[in-house]
Amino acid sequence: MIEESLNYPGGSKSRVNKAGARVRSGEANAEDFQVIETWRAAHRPVLNTFQAILRNRTRGTKVAVAQRHKRRNTIFGKLLRLPKMELSRMDDIAGCRLIFPSCEELYAFRQKFHFARFKHKRRNDIEKYDYIKKPKSTGYRGIHDVYEYDVNSTAGNHLRGLYVEIQYRTYIQHAWATAVEVIGFITESQPKFQEGDDRYHKAMALASEILARAHEDRKGLWP
Repeated sequence: MIEESLNYPGGSKSRVNKAGARVRSGEANAEDFQVIETWRAAHRPVLNTFQAILRNRTRGTKVAVAQRHKRRNTIFGKLLRLPKMELSRMDDIAGCRLIFPSCEELYAFRQKFHFARFKHKRRNDIEKYDYIKKPKSTGYRGIHDVYEYDVNSTAGNHLRGLYVEIQYRTYIQHAWATAVEVIGFITESQPKFQEGDDRYHKAMALASEILARAHEDRKGLWP
């Protein structure tokens, strides 16, 4: 197989998927965990490449750039929440986040970035993950793009085809998302996934609507 000849991280996509399925069923062994960790670790250079590109393109602006390498336990949690997902298709193991002063600056940068001259391919349609125009029921607002990594050297062939997610948020949207994360840390509820006490879910969804109307002149799900 082509993916095996290129030393695909973890052995092959099918082997990575098998390890993920075993985690989901509670049957994973030490070899499965090692396969997943090898595959997860391979996303680090992909992440570093994209964060360098983004930092270069935002230099001298008020745009904040951050990066996130998905933790193993978080990967396992997502496998359990999404029983039909194959692990090799999980597209947010490597993630870069751009935080903008305004929606206008966010959309302007994203549009320009879509015409960047590099080999990495955007996987999604422009509107697919636009949660500013169509917020999630949780109140989450922001935009995601997923890119498929490509390389110019044979040394990096094994990384070709791995995914990286770029998140676009405003400062206001990021503050709200951070508050949701904090609730998950200090309570037994996870409003991010609508798990636990429903009062947190409703409160944060309403807070998102208030922030959107007060600071960004936008409306969400609420009438």
